Amino acid sequence: MIKTVSRRAALLASLFLPLCGTLAAAPAQAEPLSLAVSAPPASIDPHYYTLTPSIMLSSHIFSRLVQRDEKSRVVPDLAESWKLVDDTTWEFKLRPGVKFHNGADFTAEDVAYSLERVPTVQSPSSFSVYTRDIADVQVVDPLTVRLKTNGPSPLLPANLANIFIVSRSVAANSSTADFNSGKAAIGTGPYKFVSYDPNNRVKLARDDGYYGEKPAWETVDYRIISNDGARVAALLSGDVALIDAVPTADAARLRKDDRLTVAEANSTRLIFLGLDEERQEGSPDIAGPDGGKLEKNPLRDHRVREALSIAINRPAIVSRVMEGAALPSGQFMPPGVFGYDPSIPVPAFAPDRAKELLAQAGYPNGLSIILRGPNDRYVNDAQIQQTVAQMWTRIGVRTRVEAQPLATVIGRLNRFEASAYLLGWSNSTGEPSSSLKAVLGTRDPALGRGLSNYGRYSNPEFDKLVQQALGTLDDKAREGLMQKAMKMAMEDVAIIPLHLQKSVWAMRKGYAYTPRADEETRAMGLRPAK
Repeated sequence: MIKTVSRRAALLASLFLPLCGTLAAAPAQAEPLSLAVSAPPASIDPHYYTLTPSIMLSSHIFSRLVQRDEKSRVVPDLAESWKLVDDTTWEFKLRPGVKFHNGADFTAEDVAYSLERVPTVQSPSSFSVYTRDIADVQVVDPLTVRLKTNGPSPLLPANLANIFIVSRSVAANSSTADFNSGKAAIGTGPYKFVSYDPNNRVKLARDDGYYGEKPAWETVDYRIISNDGARVAALLSGDVALIDAVPTADAARLRKDDRLTVAEANSTRLIFLGLDEERQEGSPDIAGPDGGKLEKNPLRDHRVREALSIAINRPAIVSRVMEGAALPSGQFMPPGVFGYDPSIPVPAFAPDRAKELLAQAGYPNGLSIILRGPNDRYVNDAQIQQTVAQMWTRIGVRTRVEAQPLATVIGRLNRFEASAYLLGWSNSTGEPSSSLKAVLGTRDPALGRGLSNYGRYSNPEFDKLVQQALGTLDDKAREGLMQKAMKMAMEDVAIIPLHLQKSVWAMRKGYAYTPRADEETRAMGLRPAK
């Protein structure tokens, strides 16, 4: 099975290629590093929220049984090897001699506790979606752990690349607040926690006892600068060495600046629109063309959802808003990657047909709607929302945009107080399994399904296909089931896919960064240029 996982992930190799330029003389390795990221972590607690900004910070402080390399291939981390003992038992052999930052030994007991803790953490979007298949954890000896699953679980190693290991002795009596204060932020990662100033910065210090490759930087000032202009200005002034989420409007200029180097990678992050598909009687942000109350929710009508989708000119958004730093898409996976279905088209721009569909659905004079989404999370997120609003308005769906910080948007979505919203989702495992489960699956917290399905799309036949796929050990058969499920959801217009985002980093000359398919910005990936 290890070879199988590696073979799947290897399909990503041609998609995720670094485009780093030639660099100048390197800075001294003892130099403290200051870098700036575009979005804040939700917490230092590595089990709190399945949000990329949180996960990439956790990668500095904590380790996992397995991790993903820059091309999203599963590689060893705290586990040196793993194998299937039988169809429902995975065995992991752990790395000997690993110490937590407080000097305590890392053992299989810490793995068992971490897996036990995940579903107990109160979370806006729980990591339990990755652990639900585990029925029992058996500590064989201090360096061997066996995971019994509810049925065949071919994706378990890939899923465990999302689960960070914490210290049983430290975390057992600690809360998420204790992680944020630093009291419980004790991991086995390359950096130790020093301090956390929410929405501003995190300070880290290199762990010289780290078992893996030593990072180049003794200390890291991990700054959060969500404003695009301020982040670019910090780079140009020399205040920081690296920035992520380079604004598309600045990318061409930064590439030509001989003081800088730019690195790029295609990602597996789909930017999409979600719609309230559950409510029968009205929806909070949708009304008649003049704002009058509607007796029923138009978004339950497939014709209305299709009209909203084909009213969007995806190539225009990619070229004019994203300035080429994206790929129009009609599904969650990019071409060439496991689970991509070439038979699923990118929805064609057809505004006249969209108007016809609205009329057929009983809305010849259109509708009015609020489109919600973040203004501090994805590349050009607020501009994308404004552009979609203009396109919808042209077919008679008068649209007002409310773009707010992601934390505010997620709070509203968790309360199901939105009719239409923009979000992004990254299938960084190299398979569509996480989007099929978390974004499109029928919402069922007890099963860990649909936890990011804020439109509450539900199709029992889709759920059956996904469940069957997740228990299928044969790669080809599993891919076929996932493709069938994805096509079903896209034909239902379960969500409205827009484009797959590209990731762009910029840094001062003398540095080299390894771009990642999962979009994560890691101090460990930045090194003095050779």
